[in-house]
Amino acid sequence: MKNSNLHLAAVLLLAASTTASAAPNIQDGLWEITTRTEMQGMPMAMPTVKHTACLSQKDAVPQKPEKDQKCTITSNKIEGNTVSWGMECRDKGQVIRSSGKVSYSGSSFSGTSHTTIEQPGEGKMQMTNQMSGKRIGNCKQP
Repeated sequence: MKNSNLHLAAVLLLAASTTASAAPNIQDGLWEITTRTEMQGMPMAMPTVKHTACLSQKDAVPQKPEKDQKCTITSNKIEGNTVSWGMECRDKGQVIRSSGKVSYSGSSFSGTSHTTIEQPGEGKMQMTNQMSGKRIGNCKQP
């Protein structure tokens, strides 16, 4: 009896851990991401920017550092169809901290990220990005 209870507990624990780390409802492929940025202290919103990125269930964070930036992912969490992350970039005394959250629905997503930029002698600048994305095709293989 004790062995069957132990076995059942192990199966339930495995099922719970698998569910907690399940991938979001995202179709792997090439995504068009639209970002609208509002900067603290600016009377007008900045122009909307569009770019493309390959996203997948294994790499579902739509905000990526530039190739030449020295960045670290500080957090990455998946809860159901929602992906949240934190990132910190440092270069020549400048520190950029960003956190965001998006919710996927198959071939689309929407969400928000918040960024703080600290530059020596210039203080902090804060931005909020409203993001939306849609899958537009397959990613090209290298």
